[in-house]
Amino acid sequence: MNRPILIGRSLQAAVRCSLLCVSGLIGSFAHAQAPAQEQALTRTAQDAQLVWGPCPPFLPKGCGIAVLHGDPSKDNFDVFLKVPAKSTIPLHWHTSAERMVLVAGELHVTYDGQKMAVFRTGTYAYGPAKHPHKGFCASAVPCVLFIAFESPLDAVPIEGKGK
Repeated sequence: MNRPILIGRSLQAAVRCSLLCVSGLIGSFAHAQAPAQEQALTRTAQDAQLVWGPCPPFLPKGCGIAVLHGDPSKDNFDVFLKVPAKSTIPLHWHTSAERMVLVAGELHVTYDGQKMAVFRTGTYAYGPAKHPHKGFCASAVPCVLFIAFESPLDAVPIEGKGK
C-alpha cells in the first residue's frame, strides 16, 4: 500500500511557495512581449540594392563604399570597400580596428613594420586601430573588401609616405 510522504507544515509551505514562484516566473516569461526584432540581412558585392557612395578624396578615383549594416558615424558598422583594378590605396590609418574579408580581386596590404600580406578571395585580416597601412589592388578586376569597424568611420591619410 502506497502511503503519502508526510512532510512538516513549514516544508510544505516552502515547497508550495517555490512552486508558485516558479509558475509565476514561467507565466511572466510567456506573457512578456518580445522586443522588436532586427531583420536578417544578406548582401553580395553585386547586389543591385547596394548604394555605393564616394570614398575619401585621398583614395583612388573610382573607389566606392557601400554601407551594409549600421551607421558609419556610430560604433559597430559594416561596409564594402571597392577599389579599381591596379589602383593604389595610399598610406593611412583608422581610429577603429578593422576586421576584413576580401570578397573579390587580389589585394596587397602592408602595415608599417610588417611584411606585405597578399589577400585573395576569402582571406580574413585584422587591422589594429591607428596602425598605418597601404594597399594595392593587384588584380585585373576591382578589389572588394568587407570591413567591420568598431568605432565611427574615419581614414586619416599620411601625406608624403607610402605612395
